[in-house]
Amino acid sequence: MAKNLVIVESPAKAHTIEKYLGSDFKVLASVGHIRKDTKVDKDTFDVTYEIDPDHKKIITELKKEAKAADKIWLATDEDREGESISWHLCEVLSLPKDTARITFHEITKPALENAIKNPRTVDMDMVSSQQARQTLDMLVGYDLSDMVRRKVPGAISAGRVQSPALRLIVEREKEIEKHESKFSFKISGEFDKLTANYDGKAPETEKAATELLEELAKNEFVVEDVDEAEGTKANPVPFTTASLQIEANSKLGFSARTTMSAAQGLYQAGLITYHRTDSLNLSAQAIAAISGYIKTHFGVNYLKVRHFKTKSAGAQEAHEAIRPTNITLEAAGKNTYEQKLYKLIWARTVATQMANAKVAKTTIRISHDFIAKGEVVIFDGFLKVYGNSKDTELPKLKKGDKLDLLELVAKQTFAKPPARYTEGSLVKKLEELGIGRPSTYATIMSAIQTRGYVVKGESEGEEREVIELRATPVGVADVSRRRGVRSAAARGVAREPRGDGSERRAPEREISDRTPTVERTIITEKFGANKGKLVPTPIGELVAGFLTDNFKNIVDYKFTANIEKDLDLIADAKLERVKMLKDFYKPFRDTVLVAQGIERYNNARLLGHHPESGKPIYAKVGKTGGFIQLGDNEKETNEKPTFAPLPKRKSVKTVTLEQALKQLELPALPRVVGKTEDGVELIAANGPFGPYLKGGKYNIPMKDQDPYTITMEEALPIYRAKVDSIIADWGEIMIINGAYGPYVKGPGRRNNAKIPKDKDPKKMTEAEAREMLENKPKTTKKTRRGKRGSTKKKAAKKK
Repeated sequence: MAKNLVIVESPAKAHTIEKYLGSDFKVLASVGHIRKDTKVDKDTFDVTYEIDPDHKKIITELKKEAKAADKIWLATDEDREGESISWHLCEVLSLPKDTARITFHEITKPALENAIKNPRTVDMDMVSSQQARQTLDMLVGYDLSDMVRRKVPGAISAGRVQSPALRLIVEREKEIEKHESKFSFKISGEFDKLTANYDGKAPETEKAATELLEELAKNEFVVEDVDEAEGTKANPVPFTTASLQIEANSKLGFSARTTMSAAQGLYQAGLITYHRTDSLNLSAQAIAAISGYIKTHFGVNYLKVRHFKTKSAGAQEAHEAIRPTNITLEAAGKNTYEQKLYKLIWARTVATQMANAKVAKTTIRISHDFIAKGEVVIFDGFLKVYGNSKDTELPKLKKGDKLDLLELVAKQTFAKPPARYTEGSLVKKLEELGIGRPSTYATIMSAIQTRGYVVKGESEGEEREVIELRATPVGVADVSRRRGVRSAAARGVAREPRGDGSERRAPEREISDRTPTVERTIITEKFGANKGKLVPTPIGELVAGFLTDNFKNIVDYKFTANIEKDLDLIADAKLERVKMLKDFYKPFRDTVLVAQGIERYNNARLLGHHPESGKPIYAKVGKTGGFIQLGDNEKETNEKPTFAPLPKRKSVKTVTLEQALKQLELPALPRVVGKTEDGVELIAANGPFGPYLKGGKYNIPMKDQDPYTITMEEALPIYRAKVDSIIADWGEIMIINGAYGPYVKGPGRRNNAKIPKDKDPKKMTEAEAREMLENKPKTTKKTRRGKRGSTKKKAAKKK
């Protein structure tokens, strides 16, 4: 029997730690939180905790091993939630207050040995801070979500930290909608030795651009100035949680959740340091190891030791940046996601201790307001492992050199609207505003999307016509162009120097007596792509508007950031938890009471009237999103209105009357799609939870199909898959093989019970299924964070 029991929260972490500790240590996992807050007293802010029934067996085993062990070590993660898990373990396992609490920012043998030598007790200030956060989120979530559900069509819930994030996305969308698509003409000149851009005022009309090209084409061009200077490109700082999510989104296309999941796997395998951190610090041992690696593999001239200081005053999640635990290990990870993320972390970490890159910058100014800029890397430094730099080399020219103009091009260029947020750029903005903490960013991203308030765009953009004007100088014509072949430069092909150092020859030219003309062509370009960008749904816009109008503090950026500061003060023992909660909750509750009296929130838009009936046509937002409505509400007219879906890629704000009229011509729902071989009628319909296919007693959700256009060939496989998933059918009670395994379905919505793995669903009787439904754990709405428990929280007997 092992003398020491070490308790962590993750089985993967337990497995890694067990490799480093001797046979005197047994390592077990609590598998996340063993109990959760289920009720808060709104006067005293006392919290009621209940044990998760899924953890009963785990708790029994932990109690048994704790009783047999000589010493117990609590080794949960070093952030506030990890501290909270340790405190709950003490409470449930009846451990003494002086139980050893150990923390480490990497799972390595030296780090573990050092932690064992320097134990402490559970930090109750950190626990209080985490309790305050959970209590705040519960109070706000309960009161605010109830209000949002009753007042906003289609709304599910609203959260304290997610709401400001939603507001950011909605406000950005409004900025894009207000953007005026102004344009100007960007002019470039193709010379015999280089390409240069016009640096004067850009013409704003086609006429002005044409006249400017004609005027410029009459001139001769000489080099007026050549400026050569040496510059540097600074190496990056180490990764924090936020910067890792931002960079992984930008370079790898990872969502915040994917990044954190991969990072957690790497941490638990002992490959990287703790992944929830605000700190930029690298330990002395880490810097020494990185320095040695750089000197060995790249040379001493690539080494530049740097020490980084954390700017964030609230940095508290860990005391070191994210880095590999073994810098000599260049590749690691058990799957593609982990491998890609590890490579990114490894390269960034090495780059932090490498010399800056050196570049030679050249600026050539040409008469009549033309300018050319070039940059060449002369020492790659950190670019050897991280980042890239594209050389734009210019020819060697001196002041007074003459240049032959070959062609002038003026391209109509539209001003770009503000960019929509990606997950990465939204995390960056939240960090700048002080909203949230490293452990919450992924949850925020997930919440606003799973609630249906935000979606990731899928559009590659729309095409638009763009004017392009081309002119050749007076008396000179490019023979290749007269033959219908554009010059290499005009085709975007870079000039390459010859082997002897000379430039390639200019295109063959001939003298022409013709007065030069400006050729006008129309090209197409894509604009407005939103693929992968965060786009608010109509319901999301309604929720943001409702909260902004009625709960200004909840969506106020400074107010939310100040709450984070208060939570930091609690963790530092500078503010009492109860005082902070009282100061927040009373004014919040008063606002909730006032909001109860407001009308149901909607933004119905009158598009016009039907040309035949004269009935009004509206674009509205409902439970499942936007829709078209012909006629007023039944309560007002005693006549049921007609409904139709919005056209694809159109919103309540962008749909037109003409488009709405076409949608109203679609066949009425429900509609019969056809009959199966055994005579079952398949009916396509729309319900409160979206489109579905009805086949006999089964209502089957349709995820990708359109109920107005679905064919029998498309509907039949959906119906057959549903029938095949039914293991047993006793009328109101069925056993179904679902996406997450077999379960018992009872009458009504959400009346399901998961079948344990040790139970064979094919051998179950109706009585066993009914008993399972009757004894199933009572579920609550709150879910656990991330890997520390992803199933819904369930209440059991009070502890």
